[in-house]
Amino acid sequence: MSHVLIVEDEPTIRMELRRVLRRHGHEVTLAGDVAEAMEAGLADVDLVLTDLRLPGEPGDVLIERAAPVPVVVMTAYGSISSAVEAMKRGAVDYLSKPFDPDELALCVERVLREARLGRTARALESDVRKAFAVDGMIGECEGMKAVFSRIDKTAPTPATVLILGESGTGKELVARAMHARSRRAQAPFVAVNCASIPENLVESELFGHEKGAFTGAAQARRGLFEAAHQGTLFLDEIGELPLAAQARLLRVLQEGELRPVGSSRTRKVDVRLLAATHRDLQAMCAEGSFRQDLYFRLRVVEIRLPPLRDRDVDLVPLADALLARSAEAMGRTGLTLAPDVLPAMRAYDWPGNVRELANALERAVILHDGEGPITADELGLAAPRATEADTSLPEPEGSLDDYFVRFVQAHEGELSETEIAKRLGISRKTLWERRSRLGIPRKR
Repeated sequence: MSHVLIVEDEPTIRMELRRVLRRHGHEVTLAGDVAEAMEAGLADVDLVLTDLRLPGEPGDVLIERAAPVPVVVMTAYGSISSAVEAMKRGAVDYLSKPFDPDELALCVERVLREARLGRTARALESDVRKAFAVDGMIGECEGMKAVFSRIDKTAPTPATVLILGESGTGKELVARAMHARSRRAQAPFVAVNCASIPENLVESELFGHEKGAFTGAAQARRGLFEAAHQGTLFLDEIGELPLAAQARLLRVLQEGELRPVGSSRTRKVDVRLLAATHRDLQAMCAEGSFRQDLYFRLRVVEIRLPPLRDRDVDLVPLADALLARSAEAMGRTGLTLAPDVLPAMRAYDWPGNVRELANALERAVILHDGEGPITADELGLAAPRATEADTSLPEPEGSLDDYFVRFVQAHEGELSETEIAKRLGISRKTLWERRSRLGIPRKR
């Protein structure tokens, strides 16, 4: 039995409404105005049926006060426009007076049914979230459980979040999971890798520009912040942002407004920012290459992803899931991993983390001859682990630029550009740009 609260100041209409609804099996409470409705209590009813014109406060104030209880408004035939306005404010339907008893009963039944379906859907969604910590992410180790817990607590809030972890640990997956579980889930999710944007175009890409703002700006363009309005913007590798762009970003975070390049006018934006990096931002702040005030503004909440080498318990479920995904994409079924694979995976350092594991399994699926399980050789894990001397980086001395110059000059004779960039934790594009800026030509 559903409980309906009727708010109507005309006694005759009030009694007729109660008679019709009781005949259809509903429990009914009556009120003559908003004050009586509030005294009767809104939390214990399933539906509010209210006239718009009441003594004292108008009936549409109950739309917000009763939420999430659905509200149906009643109005005279000549005042349909006021009912439409009430629906814009959140009323679920309206009835025009004089109403037909059958029409009333059908309207009430439909609204109650939709409300029940909504509650069921929300309950199922809650159960699914409890059963599966974060869609698309696998993890039973303590480090990943801590990540899932922090995502669940932080996602529904508007807080800025800094996601930390080595390359390939799944920082963008965390950002997407947080967006999917936020109140902005139906709005845009915009992701950008700051290292992939040329330094002279960073501010234009993020904040937009006006026509003629610089050479080549043939027309005005929205930036990524405006593209993500009312949604989520994910800035990956935020440690690569130049200082000028950092200052602009800080203003957007503090004031909620931006000024496109070449414009004298500011624009309001409503964006939830998520940022990620594998760099040590605290050390960069100490060196002066990252703004300390921006760092503190970004790390309202911090989520740190563990590297794959510290997730021994997750290796098998991760490998099984990634193997199944690659096999399905290649149209191959029934592929399994040989017994020698797990020891080889555990003995390997996984410098590229989960991304490297996914790539190794995809390569193995492509090259596998189709007979027997996939072996450690096919995964490329049979080679002995590199020694500490081979993989260690020189201790940083002086500025980051000094460190960059020393490292590149020390290794360019033995490593490819791709390998140098990987060791430094940057893209090849960024490596090339820094070589040009610091005057380090490539050796032939």
